[in-house]
Amino acid sequence: MSADRATVEGLLRALAPQALGALVRRYGQFDLSEDAVQEALLAAATRWPTEGVPDNPRGWLTTVASRRLVDRMRSEQARRRREDAVAAQEPDPTSPGPGEDTPADRDDTLTLLFLCCHPALSPASQVALTLRAVGGLTTAEIARAYFVPEPTMAVRISRAKQRIKAAGSEFTMPVGQDRAERLRVVLHVLYVIFNEGYTASSGDRLRRDDLAAEAIRLTRLLHRLLPDDGAVTGLLALMLLTDARRTARTGPHGELIPLDEQDRSRWDRGRIAEGVALVTDAMTRSTLGPYQLQAAIAALHDEAPSTGETDWRQINTLYRILERISPNPMASLNRAVAVAMVDGPQAGLALLDGLATDDRITDHHRLHAVRAHLLEMAGDHPAAREYYRRAAHGTASLTERRYLEARAARLTPRPAS
Repeated sequence: MSADRATVEGLLRALAPQALGALVRRYGQFDLSEDAVQEALLAAATRWPTEGVPDNPRGWLTTVASRRLVDRMRSEQARRRREDAVAAQEPDPTSPGPGEDTPADRDDTLTLLFLCCHPALSPASQVALTLRAVGGLTTAEIARAYFVPEPTMAVRISRAKQRIKAAGSEFTMPVGQDRAERLRVVLHVLYVIFNEGYTASSGDRLRRDDLAAEAIRLTRLLHRLLPDDGAVTGLLALMLLTDARRTARTGPHGELIPLDEQDRSRWDRGRIAEGVALVTDAMTRSTLGPYQLQAAIAALHDEAPSTGETDWRQINTLYRILERISPNPMASLNRAVAVAMVDGPQAGLALLDGLATDDRITDHHRLHAVRAHLLEMAGDHPAAREYYRRAAHGTASLTERRYLEARAARLTPRPAS
């Protein structure tokens, strides 16, 4: 039975890191394993839409990729001395073929995730490699997210693979202090993947639901592994509480709908309930961290009947705590909105003035967009219009650009008749 191409693409995105993890665990060759998986993915993308998805799609991908990898390793004359070892690792000829059941039903995605956060890599390389190998982002997408040329990002990812290989790291879950150190990076990477899925940094779509769903899936796996870790619980809660608003964020033509204009009856109450329960548990049983605080803020938004009935004072307090324990210009930017809702737009604008000298955000389109919003609240429409235009010029997201341009146009005086 044939399968819809969009369905196949979504399935392959979810299965790719699982197949890659299985090959790296078996053969220990990160770069060659990824190449083999890419070949298997191409074969699946070509065959499955017409032949149908096999009963065991992950086993199909892993088997095909394994065979491609073994063939490639055999063909390299310079590595002939390894043939005996490769033959010993080769799947048994009687093992299940593509589409057949396999006795091994092991998901190595989390192990692959921790491997990508190897201490031999720089933080930037850890994030880039994980986004590529586990998150499924293309090199071009990662480059745009970090504002570097695509060839530069390609070299960074290639070198990261080489460093992992040179470090001789085993494909096993880290333990003790090593796991604690890598966990911080793992959480950051999952956060980045989710944010790219919830609000795409570029392109003509506001959302990439497949990426957001994969980030949530991986975080759920991590939460099952570490159920008592407050940061993990907080991150999962934050994702669920944020994703609960997903369907209300866009109109019938894909246009952006801001939070204060969304139809809250379309929010996913099941996800909100789960997220609130998780963040309540995380806030009461663990030391406060940035993910728990952001989740608590998201819960206040989700539980409010309207923008006007939102507990902005509590949100302001939580942002102040967040600024203290994890200084970040984006937290200050968001607090400016809360302050404006409590004390008026001029108070919020005064906070934005303090961010004007922060090089991390000075030219960011979100700073211009928030300033425009507060200026509009204050009644200064000419200035608001100018900052909406600046923000539109600064974003690579076509959906955000159209929204910001529409806000600017709405404030443009009509000529007298």
